[in-house]
Amino acid sequence: MKTENKTKEKEFDTVKTFREIKEKISNDLMNMSAEQIMEYLKLNSVKLQSEK
Repeated sequence: MKTENKTKEKEFDTVKTFREIKEKISNDLMNMSAEQIMEYLKLNSVKLQSEK
């Protein structure tokens, strides 16, 4: 007797999404000084939270 392998397609892939977010932030911060990074975080922390 064989069992059917039913895999449901994910509507939201958490790992993939957070990896993309992390890579975007990393690229944005790559060549910034500490002061620029602090300003970036102040300006974008609300924006990043609202993109959920």
